[in-house]
Amino acid sequence: MKNIEHIGIAVKDMDKSIDLFTKLLGKKSYKTEDVLSENVRTVFFKTGENKIELLEALNDESPIAQFIAKKGEGIHHIAFEVENIFSEMKRLQNEGFTLLSTEP
Repeated sequence: MKNIEHIGIAVKDMDKSIDLFTKLLGKKSYKTEDVLSENVRTVFFKTGENKIELLEALNDESPIAQFIAKKGEGIHHIAFEVENIFSEMKRLQNEGFTLLSTEP
């Protein structure tokens, strides 16, 4: 693994969260995207070399909605940058990790 690519945070209210992180970091987000395959809206902030991704459910079937219902708002995932995703997945399986998906 090369480094942490970003930290994903599940939020209930994107507008309130954008306002909070804009004030906290002293800068605006640089990217917004709806990922329809996951029923999620994402907003990215960058501070130095670090990135934070806010994730809001687009509907109740979204994995983010289910995550928030179970655990509340908070850190949802940490994304790592790797040289080769397939070899890294194999390495992690060999180390005993259970993958959530066989495709990246």
